[in-house]
Amino acid sequence: MPLADQDLSPPTDLATAQALIARVRAQLDAEGLAMRAPPPEPTTCCGRGCNGCVWEGWLAAVAYWRDEASLLLG
Repeated sequence: MPLADQDLSPPTDLATAQALIARVRAQLDAEGLAMRAPPPEPTTCCGRGCNGCVWEGWLAAVAYWRDEASLLLG
């Protein structure tokens, strides 16, 4: 079963990314599909809002992980 429309938008913050990961994992589990774990949350953010913050990279990695899951879910 394909991902729901709400799961096709790129995550924009920690809360939406965590919710997306939970929904996608639940759907993978429900369909009995195995996939690599989602990217771990960063632990090295300095909190200064740097251009190219580790959180930006993590959100992009979560979106990529979601895209891979979407391929598995068809």
